[in-house]
Amino acid sequence: MTSPAGPVFAVVIISADIEWAVACALLPAASRQESPFGTWFPAGELFDVGGEVIFLQGGWGKIAAAASAQYAIDRWQPRLLINLGTCGGIRGRIERGEVLLVEQCVVYDIYEQMGDAEAHIDHYRTAVDLSWLPPVDALPQAVHRGLIVSADRDLHPDDIPSLVKRFDASAADWESGAIAWVAARNQTRLLILRGVSDLVDETGGEAYGGLDFFRQSATKIISNLLHHLPAWLALAR
Repeated sequence: MTSPAGPVFAVVIISADIEWAVACALLPAASRQESPFGTWFPAGELFDVGGEVIFLQGGWGKIAAAASAQYAIDRWQPRLLINLGTCGGIRGRIERGEVLLVEQCVVYDIYEQMGDAEAHIDHYRTAVDLSWLPPVDALPQAVHRGLIVSADRDLHPDDIPSLVKRFDASAADWESGAIAWVAARNQTRLLILRGVSDLVDETGGEAYGGLDFFRQSATKIISNLLHHLPAWLALAR
């Protein structure tokens, strides 16, 4: 099967391997094809939005996230880029299972020791333009609208006080910051929805030490996000 000619309506990027496996299991009729980052498949027949929808495995971490986001934009010129996935929540600031509608991303694992450290953090801080969405009470599902912090690491208990104080953070992931920065540089409309898979506090994380907890949470989250995806796509028409 050849790639649909751009521009397409939307490209949905799913980053982590487990999240992608869940999505593929839920969409078993999809014909997957290879990309530099894993696989992708067209899913236009599943969504009546007047244009093609592509699902792309983006890969985990900032490097793969940035590269796959640019790949999606260059190859398909989507009217909308969507990132669906999970995130870790800070206990007491967000609840497990809540969906975070990301309106700002901060990449926090930048350690500048020669110049202005905050200026380097601000360089990759990205506001996501959500002005095209209706008020929160008219959205397709209940969401927690706010900021997410990103790093090439899971939330470390020792970092939580600083993340809360510096950024008012409630959740963290590995990829949103990179995807948002690339989308903004390309002036591509973006939607990031991340479900809280596990909670972390200063004593540790409930999913740390094994993948079973995360896999079970990711299955519920990705299923929920895909269930509501048609309604989100409809808002972007």
